[in-house]
Amino acid sequence: MAAYCSFSLFSGMAAGFLSMTDPKNPQQNPQTLQGEPSPEELEAAQAANDADALAAAQAEIAALQAKNADLADQFLRAQADVQNARRRADEEVSKGRKFAIEGFAESLLPVLDSLEAGLAIQDATAEHLREGTEATLRQLKSALERNKVIEIAPPAGSKFDPHLHQAISVVPAPGQEPNTIASVLQKGYTIADRILRPALVTVSSPS
Repeated sequence: MAAYCSFSLFSGMAAGFLSMTDPKNPQQNPQTLQGEPSPEELEAAQAANDADALAAAQAEIAALQAKNADLADQFLRAQADVQNARRRADEEVSKGRKFAIEGFAESLLPVLDSLEAGLAIQDATAEHLREGTEATLRQLKSALERNKVIEIAPPAGSKFDPHLHQAISVVPAPGQEPNTIASVLQKGYTIADRILRPALVTVSSPS
């Protein structure tokens, strides 16, 4: 009888111990008791993280779209500014050419007046004609100089410059260095520091 009681007591203690360590019982599971999240909690946390990541991505996309729109607007404005600047530059060039021609023509009008006045004199002497021609020539030179047309007339003995002079022939020139200007056959001219026409010259030959 005593042996039977001892066995029953042992069986009860064993059953109690097994029920405390049963992994299927969440209330008795040691891991649950230690605070480890359940699958439902893990799933909820993952969903919250995904929602936060999606919201951050959407905010970044919205910011990039706004920046892209701003850059597109800046590009259109810059393109319009360039076109306006180009149009204004073309207009200025056109006006400059027009007014330059008008100014040059206006400076030649006194020369035209002098020529017509000289031809209108019926009984002009040769001396009068010469004086009138010289006065008209001075007017013409002054008009050319005002418009930056400068003559090229190198003196004899000056160095030959192929950028300013065009050699017609090589001639003996006693007392001069070789390859220097012997004479000027036709004056040249520059306009605004550019060659309008080179001077036609003869060049001294080597000794």
